[in-house]
Amino acid sequence: MTLRIIFMGTPDFAVPALRGILEAGHGVAAVYTQPPRAAGRGMALRKSPVHEIAEQAGLTVLTPARLKSAEEQERFSALRADAAVVVAYGLILPRPILEATPHGAFNLHASLLPRWRGAAPIQRALLAGDTETGITIFQMEPSLDTGPILAIESIPIGPASTAQSLHDDLAALAARMIGPVVDDLAAGRAQPWPQPEEGVTYAAKIDKAEGRLDWTRPAVLLERQVRALEPSPGSWTELGGQRLRVLAAELAAGHGVPGEVLDERLTVACGEGALRLTRLQPAGGRAMASDAFLRGHKVPIGSRLGP
Repeated sequence: MTLRIIFMGTPDFAVPALRGILEAGHGVAAVYTQPPRAAGRGMALRKSPVHEIAEQAGLTVLTPARLKSAEEQERFSALRADAAVVVAYGLILPRPILEATPHGAFNLHASLLPRWRGAAPIQRALLAGDTETGITIFQMEPSLDTGPILAIESIPIGPASTAQSLHDDLAALAARMIGPVVDDLAAGRAQPWPQPEEGVTYAAKIDKAEGRLDWTRPAVLLERQVRALEPSPGSWTELGGQRLRVLAAELAAGHGVPGEVLDERLTVACGEGALRLTRLQPAGGRAMASDAFLRGHKVPIGSRLGP
């Protein structure tokens, strides 16, 4: 037996899950995604990654700005789907939408719930120094990421993991998980269980201001920050009054005044320990390895980074 699914997602992260549903042989009644946004130098309207893939697959694409109106809720119900699958959609689903299908709505969330409920679970897991993360598929409720779980799988967070590498690994994991979950729903085998009451944490949205490297903090925390905020919004410091983006860094030996350049390899003293900057992007310039950067920019030992 197959189900008729409404898929709701917007960014690259959601694309593999949509493909996973299609490959499992389930029907997609429609795809909901965020409306096209102005982007690029010419500020032309650009469709979301999910929008592009859905159109290529010949699927119906709907892009409402909001779902609160009775008209939009009636249009959703008129699709007569069996369930909705939600992956980084970007709009709050009101109760009438959550209850519009016989099986309800299911979210694919990039954490091991109840840890890191909310907007930025990948980045917050890295910033906290977690050693694992994963995908949780759960039944949505009006409250934030609280519903019963249908499936959960973990992957390790390695010492070199970045937000981008975890994003890609988790998106692939979500794609592998969604087909069997929808199969179980169709066959009546699904047996959701409640989330644990202990271990709840919240992953607040990342603010751009969090990208500034505060050299008074321990090096281990700054190294996590660089990995957690790459590629967006990115980590940065100042050199000679100009912003310098730090794309990659590694822990190093050394100590000194926070922000002080300790050697010719761009090792910088922190509140505890030191951080060696290995890949950089100067304001208005291209990304490059630190040795290439140093060939074009003089950074004497004893220089200070930061405000």
